[in-house]
Amino acid sequence: MSAPRIVFFGTPEFAIPTLERLHHEWGIAAVVTLPDAPAGRGRTLRPPPVKRIAQQLGIAPILQPASLRDETLAATLAGIGADIFCVVAFRILPRSLLELPALAFNVHPSLLPKYRGPAPIAHAIIAGERETGVTTFVLSERVDAGMILLQERVPLPDGITAGEAAALLAPLGAELASRTIAAWQAGILRPQPQDDTCATAAPKLHPETAGVDWNGDARTVRNFIHGHSPDPGAWTLLDGVRLKIYRARIADEETEHSTPGQWFMLDNQWQVCCRRGTLVLEQVQLPGRRSLPVEVLLRGWRGAREGTFGVPSPTTVHP
Repeated sequence: MSAPRIVFFGTPEFAIPTLERLHHEWGIAAVVTLPDAPAGRGRTLRPPPVKRIAQQLGIAPILQPASLRDETLAATLAGIGADIFCVVAFRILPRSLLELPALAFNVHPSLLPKYRGPAPIAHAIIAGERETGVTTFVLSERVDAGMILLQERVPLPDGITAGEAAALLAPLGAELASRTIAAWQAGILRPQPQDDTCATAAPKLHPETAGVDWNGDARTVRNFIHGHSPDPGAWTLLDGVRLKIYRARIADEETEHSTPGQWFMLDNQWQVCCRRGTLVLEQVQLPGRRSLPVEVLLRGWRGAREGTFGVPSPTTVHP
């Protein structure tokens, strides 16, 4: 049996393990990714991570349409004669593209129907989930609502950040994608419908809603911080400017301070009081500076050693 012709759709780092595995195991007939975008202080055009890796692997063509509804894109993909479209962390494909292959499936880092949307890993961490996973499903015009093909569960370690969880799930996504293609080729896929009554949403996170509300228990606040790490980065107000917080841990002992948001530096630690419990900040970023471990930041600290973080406005506080 000949290998299926596969077109890969993806953009971010999370998609790279799947691209590499499918290329080595099955071959990739074409890659579709986003256009190069300006980045950095110089706003220099940079290729998406998937394009960079596809070029290194010698995959061609690499298509970067401004719009997925471009008739030229549909004609090009039709000419390739793909059997399978594999989509990882990409845009919603229009019907004109979904109708081209025999199978169009997505690799989604959640246990669907939970956490449908562009930020499933972040929302699982914010919600304090102890388990997550990866699902492959048949693409449809509804967001992440198609028939489930394969699903794999994994524990979500306590205290993990969204970035770390993505690195954990990306290889699993690659494995599930390969297994999905093998099962399709063998004719043993058994798609199962999702239970829409159990569906939850995972909308994109925005800096405007990433302000930390210290009026919660330490675990809830820690999960909120880690769910936003590294992007867009949870923040609080320190002397009127945004201090980004990328990592924190729950203090072993509660302090005598009890006002939410009250902070102090003691024994080379930066501790913050929540409504219940205390957090120890571990990785932060001051405006205009790079992210640093708190112990490194405190070596040269010349500011106040205690205070109270400002409260974000009602329009920027998380629910």
